[in-house]
Amino acid sequence: METPLLNEHRAAGARLGEFSECVLPEGFSGFENEYRAAREAVALLDTNWHAVMHLTGPDRVRYLNAIVSNNVQSLAEGRGTLALLLNPQGHILAELEIYTLPDKLLVLSHASVRTRTASTLDKYIVMDNVQLDDWTDQFGTVAIEGPRAAAIIRQASGVPLEDLPQMAVKEVAIERIPCQLLRRTHFGDTGAELVIRRDRLAWLWQKLLAVMKAHGGEPVGMLALNSLRLEAGAPWFPLDFNDSVIPHEAAIQDTHVSFSKGCYTGQEIVERVRSRGHANRKRVRLRFSMSQPPLPGTKLHAEGKEVGYVTSAAFSPRANVAIGMGYVRIEQSAPGSTFKFDGGMAAVE
Repeated sequence: METPLLNEHRAAGARLGEFSECVLPEGFSGFENEYRAAREAVALLDTNWHAVMHLTGPDRVRYLNAIVSNNVQSLAEGRGTLALLLNPQGHILAELEIYTLPDKLLVLSHASVRTRTASTLDKYIVMDNVQLDDWTDQFGTVAIEGPRAAAIIRQASGVPLEDLPQMAVKEVAIERIPCQLLRRTHFGDTGAELVIRRDRLAWLWQKLLAVMKAHGGEPVGMLALNSLRLEAGAPWFPLDFNDSVIPHEAAIQDTHVSFSKGCYTGQEIVERVRSRGHANRKRVRLRFSMSQPPLPGTKLHAEGKEVGYVTSAAFSPRANVAIGMGYVRIEQSAPGSTFKFDGGMAAVE
């Protein structure tokens, strides 16, 4: 899948790359400049790795609540939550962002599993009065994040971002063009994401770019964003968790799973792991002994045995070394545990 902003990025001289089956900008003005802008001013992000779906019909909330791992039934209008779509064995088919709007549920997933997500959701619609529509080809997304993001959102839309809770959704207009504003962070700072029809996406990008430049901001590519989100400890689907793991292994049960709601697909496995106490392996944050990040899939060893592997890594200006994420055996997952790999050492943070 190519970002619908491809022409704008090429015209700007951006470097492009493939990230989890999505062609997106690697960078614009250079890693150091983009990282600094995100930390000190504001970052404009092309987030078109999303699959965008709508659920309509009177049974939409009850239906989705019975399928996904988190509690959709209790969401008030204008609020959202993270959730997982699991198979019966508890493995993660997709990460979902679910937002309640007056006439529909907005569901964001990842483009790399777009077809599987839509078909899995659709097959459970049997007797429910629910309509599932895949609007990925009609909608796109951009995000703004950083210390000055709230000022830019207020200037562009009139919305005081600081008054909205995290994972809130609000219908807004920017110069009379309707879009949905999501209070959402990608690297732990003040942020918002905008969902808009694709035929207005390039206009919105250029509009926000002009406003952002006046605030000292920069468009930020995926390489700098990867470093920023790893510093914040934010795992990415499908790099850091996917259908090879279950929620407890991915260490996302506290953010993506409700243990008090009713049954859903995969719940039996999730509950069994919780009651048993732990999984056999766990996703951890890693700090490496050098600045060059190891490749995803790099094997980790302890006492001469393979005990895990790296899922993602990047150079961290904040740590002045490479940092990342990976999976290790549960008995080696405590902070301070160390591992060897070809090229250096790694430690659990």
